[in-house]
Amino acid sequence: MSASGAGQQPFLNEETVVIVAPTQVWSARSGDYWSSPIHGLYHADWRLIRSGELRVDGRPIELAGVASGPGSLTVRGLARSLDDDTPDPRVLIEWHRTVAAGAVEERVRVVNGLAHAVRVPIELAFEIEFAEMQTIKAGRHVPAPIAVEMIDDEVVATDGPRVLRLRARGGQLSLRERRVSASVVLEVPARGTAETAVAIEVADADAVVGAGEGTIADLPPSGDAALDRWAAQALADCRALLLDAGQGPFVAAGTPWFLTLFGRDSLITARFLLPVSTQIAGATLRTLAARQGTVVDSNTAEQPGKILHEVRAGVLEVGDGVSLPPVYYGTIDATGLWVILLHDAWRAGLPDDEVRALLPALHAALGWLRDDGCPDESGFLKYLDATGHGLANQGWKDSGDSIRFRDGSIAEGPIALAEVQAQACLAAECGAVLLDAFGGDGAPWRDWAEAMRSRFRERFWVEQGGVRFPAIALDGQGRPVDSKTSNIGQLIGTTLLSPDEEAALADLLVDPVFASGFGLRTMASDEGGFWPLSYHCGSVWTHDTAVAIEGLLKAGLRDQAKVLAGQLLRAADAFGSRAPELFAGLSADEASSPVAYPASCRPQGWSAAAVVPVYQALTT
Repeated sequence: MSASGAGQQPFLNEETVVIVAPTQVWSARSGDYWSSPIHGLYHADWRLIRSGELRVDGRPIELAGVASGPGSLTVRGLARSLDDDTPDPRVLIEWHRTVAAGAVEERVRVVNGLAHAVRVPIELAFEIEFAEMQTIKAGRHVPAPIAVEMIDDEVVATDGPRVLRLRARGGQLSLRERRVSASVVLEVPARGTAETAVAIEVADADAVVGAGEGTIADLPPSGDAALDRWAAQALADCRALLLDAGQGPFVAAGTPWFLTLFGRDSLITARFLLPVSTQIAGATLRTLAARQGTVVDSNTAEQPGKILHEVRAGVLEVGDGVSLPPVYYGTIDATGLWVILLHDAWRAGLPDDEVRALLPALHAALGWLRDDGCPDESGFLKYLDATGHGLANQGWKDSGDSIRFRDGSIAEGPIALAEVQAQACLAAECGAVLLDAFGGDGAPWRDWAEAMRSRFRERFWVEQGGVRFPAIALDGQGRPVDSKTSNIGQLIGTTLLSPDEEAALADLLVDPVFASGFGLRTMASDEGGFWPLSYHCGSVWTHDTAVAIEGLLKAGLRDQAKVLAGQLLRAADAFGSRAPELFAGLSADEASSPVAYPASCRPQGWSAAAVVPVYQALTT
């Protein structure tokens, strides 16, 4: 089956996902998967089954109700062709889908409320098709050559590294080309039950990450039903997103496209989760330290001491000429964030011996901030893709059009982002504390941080309509990129600003040009580049609002933190307690509930973990 809308990224917001990383199934709410380009069974970076359908007496069930969790979906429906002719339905069909790492079970149970037995024809049918996930994301999925055969009582499909197995329980499998059917006629006794199932196993020898197991505690009841619903869903999603690359569990960036290790995303997620897990923080730090840069390689953007951006099994073709190598270091912020997490995890109780083992990585990371991270005499951290096929923007707003002047024009690099200077300043202060505590000398790093504060105050601050604020960045000519953006929220609580400066920015963040009623817009609504459905120039990102909340709390600006936390909770509740990656920046006056960004990922690591700073703002 060809993907509709070829060349366009699939929409996600109306679809249902069941996930235990690195395995996921995307379907319609009915449980069937075939009608949307995103539908299918995925493992690691590949889709292995394109469609799956349940037919009862030759027909789809008539939907009655759906219940789901991160690793399960239960669809309850009716089969009225098998029922009697009284008003109340008496034959209930329950379709249970459960996902574990490398395994999916599709189980169908028939509950007969009639006074006589019924014979129920059941068919579960699947279309096998191996396609690399990046081609599906691009809207041009390309099936791979595979071998499919029946071996004894199971169907086996493989392309070499990847293997898919299907077995029936209580039914018989048949294979026709790539279509697998499990058929059975269930004899269901009066007022009794009967069931059948198909077990699916998947494996990928080329996968660079595997399933992770770790401890993430629950948050105590808050007394707010909406907050408690979000907390339960979000932390369950974080557990479902756990992966392991050999150094312990970390939270994957998110579904469907990013079930892998990301420097920035995994670090921010682990920091959010510190009140409920130091284990995740420690393992995330070790995983990234094990892959810390050691050489200069312009193709991968690797430099000594630098923390990576992303790990994949092969080259990632993003589109528009962007092609990323399997291990890619094109991120300007992950290194500073790594140092901050090490300090914060130690403060939260990460054992001294675990911290001590990471001191060589700390020294290397601090060295990168000072040296390769600051490539010229300006003293600011900057990025510029030197390859022509890497990411043009290498902060968290990494789309090509995200750094704009107030008139909407796009800045040219090298780019020095405001929040990256703040992260580097805080990382230097955090590094100084750690060095002092573990037998080193933190004084030079405190001096470095103070010099950064002075440089920033001199170069970044701008004025617009009588309002002073830091520019989002300096462009390649050293000019302030003078639009008001949510990046200023990530400066608060970093030691970069004075208390008075933080208070002024806090008041600006809760102004309606930023605070939409559902969270913090990525760009103020009165800027020339604003558009509510722009990926980075007007939408609301869940984690971005949460980073601002976290900083406001750290700076003692609780009133403003509560405003943004309340708005984000309202949005999460409207999205069924599963806050998406991002959504439209329309105001609460324009829309009674938040408007989805249709291609937004969910669940996503840092969006799920955002519940923790929101909880802290609303309960303390």
